[in-house]
Amino acid sequence: MNLRMSTILSNPLRFKYYYITVFALLFFTFSSYANNTGSDQHVIVENTAQFENIDDSKQELLALLQTNNASATTAVSEGSKAAEKKKEKEGLNWGVWEFLQIVGALGLFIYGMKVMSDGLQKAAGKKLRQVLRTMTKTRLGGILTGLFTTTLIQSSSATTVMVVSFVNAGLLTLLGAFGVIMGANIGTTITAWLVAILGFKVSITPIAIVLIGLAFPFLFTSNNRRRNIAEFILGFGILFIGLSYLKDSVPDIKGNPDILAFVENLRSLPYIVGLLLFICIGTILTVIVQSSSAAMAITLTLLAQGWVPFEFACAMVLGENIGTTITANIAASIANITAKRAARFHTVFNLIGVVWMIILFPVFTKMISGSIDGVYNFFTGLFDQGAYGKKSVLKDKDLMALALFHTTFNILNVLLLMWFVPYFEKLVYRMVKSSGDDDEETELKYIGGGLLDTAELSLENARKETIDFGKVVYKMTGNLTSLLFAEPKRPGKLIGKIKEREEITDNKEIMIANFLARISEMDISADGSHKIQSIMSICNDMERMGDILLSTAFTYEAALENDVPISASTMNTIKSIFDKVQERTKKMLEDLEIEIGTHDVWEAQKAEEEINKLRDSLQKKVFKGIEKGELNSPTGIALLDMIGSAERLGDHIINVNEALAGLK
Repeated sequence: MNLRMSTILSNPLRFKYYYITVFALLFFTFSSYANNTGSDQHVIVENTAQFENIDDSKQELLALLQTNNASATTAVSEGSKAAEKKKEKEGLNWGVWEFLQIVGALGLFIYGMKVMSDGLQKAAGKKLRQVLRTMTKTRLGGILTGLFTTTLIQSSSATTVMVVSFVNAGLLTLLGAFGVIMGANIGTTITAWLVAILGFKVSITPIAIVLIGLAFPFLFTSNNRRRNIAEFILGFGILFIGLSYLKDSVPDIKGNPDILAFVENLRSLPYIVGLLLFICIGTILTVIVQSSSAAMAITLTLLAQGWVPFEFACAMVLGENIGTTITANIAASIANITAKRAARFHTVFNLIGVVWMIILFPVFTKMISGSIDGVYNFFTGLFDQGAYGKKSVLKDKDLMALALFHTTFNILNVLLLMWFVPYFEKLVYRMVKSSGDDDEETELKYIGGGLLDTAELSLENARKETIDFGKVVYKMTGNLTSLLFAEPKRPGKLIGKIKEREEITDNKEIMIANFLARISEMDISADGSHKIQSIMSICNDMERMGDILLSTAFTYEAALENDVPISASTMNTIKSIFDKVQERTKKMLEDLEIEIGTHDVWEAQKAEEEINKLRDSLQKKVFKGIEKGELNSPTGIALLDMIGSAERLGDHIINVNEALAGLK
């Protein structure tokens, strides 16, 4: 059939005749319907004429019409009763299949949101990261950044997870993260307005289908930006198709007396019990679907179909504000202590907001409902005498009221609590206590507050920050040594720790380099300028050491995954060079405490020569093992790679020592 259709469409002449044929069929169908209608009218006329030829025809015709009307009324009544019984039966038979349709529609909605968010983040990822880094220096800037970012990517969960990852990497301070999280709470309310206006008032499914059709071909283009934008448009279309299915899958409770009675019983619950119950329902729902936007879409659907009254829908929204904090806490569970504190702030901030809203809930919901009623009555009066008649422009005012409640609550919560951020900071520090230096390694202890009054004092802070940088590298060396030679039960955990710390070294180098660049713009002496070059050289070498340590860990991981035979005795053949490297890294960390320009590199040079000799000796040993068949080729290659990595670590250690001596 597809081949025949493509043949028709490819030929203009056949294409024209194809449309002529379709038009003829439609005309024939319409003519048949008209003829049938005309025939019926003709029969009526004939019957009427026959009645005229009968004596007392008017009385008999009147009696016949009365009889027919009575029969018709009886038929309609019986038909209505049958329809009601059928509708009631269908409502009662709502079960597993219908539930799976709701689950599928919800899955489509969440998938569309994820595709849309991912596409936009990839299209504007670098700019978003730059915004998060540069606009979070003030509390208001952080709030606006969170608002802008969440409005753009339509996912507060994505924003908060991004914030947690940035805090984990040291790119964002804890106070900066607080502002972004508060702004994200406001930005996520835009989703409710989109769903309330487009999802229920406009038949957007045909438009969504067209958007998907237009965007789909661009998914295969080589231009990354176009492909990412097409992915965003595709996700937008899928999101609203999912919403449409969700709306259609949730049955109207008017067709199910049992559920209607259940809902009426809920309404008769004591006020505070019903309020707390639906807050819990909203929280659990958001935890299950892992998306406050998806939970909001479900709430709007239940409200539109009459399952939940307006006040309880507002209570569900409060619960969703609590449930959405779970995502950030999950992301922070494997992050450092600062990221955990940022996630705890999100939870505490939203919980306090829900508490004060519970106190004012009756007054607040009446105020919101009254505001929407005022707008509703205004438009009803405006269009009362027009073509719209009694039909209001705001057809589903409860949906608009719920979106307004969501937005107003979050804005007021931010305006109320933003002044207490310093107290929140003290609170989360008490909630998540440090267990040692390992937890604090991503924090900028000395340069996070910006430049000091003089360049020399700022330079001293940069040097102190470099010492903390060295501590991270030293810990990575210890992690790698444990991975290679201590036979850990969970090597993946150690590799993950090395990877996390390698990202920290990348970010520390960038931040220290940026700080030093700002110092160089100040009035600084020639000696200070030389120290800036030395510190930048030290940071560069330590960052390279982090890269080598991670690469070595990946080499060992690949050997394990590919079943390359590397026993403990085999690894012991190269242990001596890594022991020497760890020893020299510890000494390097001690030397970082020395004033730049006063360090003696003689001991470091001697140690570098020893590492080079060990490299040559171990390489020969490995080659002999391969020749004698004691080692197979994959094992030998892995060992040689690790030996070479150890020697390169030694090279960067001597470079750091030379920079400390003022030679670089």
